[in-house]
Amino acid sequence: MTTLRSLAFNIWFFGLTAVLLLLSLPTHLMARRWSCLVAKVWMDGLDWGLRVFCGLSFELRGRVDLLSQPGLIASKHQSAWDTMIFHKISPDPAYVMKKEILSIPLYGWLAAKQGNIAVDRKGGAAALKRMVDAASAALARGQQIVIFPQGTRVPPGASTADWPYHPGIAGLYSKLGVPCVPVALNSGVFWGRRSFAKKPGTMVIEVLDPIPPGLARSAFMRELEARIEAASARLEAEAAG
Repeated sequence: MTTLRSLAFNIWFFGLTAVLLLLSLPTHLMARRWSCLVAKVWMDGLDWGLRVFCGLSFELRGRVDLLSQPGLIASKHQSAWDTMIFHKISPDPAYVMKKEILSIPLYGWLAAKQGNIAVDRKGGAAALKRMVDAASAALARGQQIVIFPQGTRVPPGASTADWPYHPGIAGLYSKLGVPCVPVALNSGVFWGRRSFAKKPGTMVIEVLDPIPPGLARSAFMRELEARIEAASARLEAEAAG
């Protein structure tokens, strides 16, 4: 049954995505808010499909108010769902993403128009400066900067020794001078990394207390990792139970 329901969802998801990408073409010539509206419609459709076809919903907990303010959001990343949900729970997110994604026809063009931030992982100091400049511009527009500190989807329960937190988040934190909002989640329990199956249940996103600006890089990284990992482990255990 899970396989059939997941298949139905995938047909819905890819069909919806294709239609919206085509319909989004005129927005490239319009104000940025119209491209952002496409993403919100897309996420509403995705959320509907997950509930109807897979019996999978989500719950928000914690300092949810912080998701609506301009700032720096550092989120755990376990599922493809994480790369989309902030379009629904934040008013104007700017994801930090690999620069290669912005070159993908239609999807990448739309992502660039929305104000997402490209990062060149091999670009060194120059790439970090470009990322910080783009993030500063996003903050000035009132956007919420969303970054996944581990840089990729990580299976629930995986060790940070194998999936470390990358220093790019520390660079943004120190240069932007704003609080960092850690976000924990357990989405990977239900929609696994590179998994076809979507299990029924309730994914939980928990917004933790912000880390104030001004910490040394090493202290910040320790604090961020400790908060996100402890809360995510708790949410994973809750889902398993």
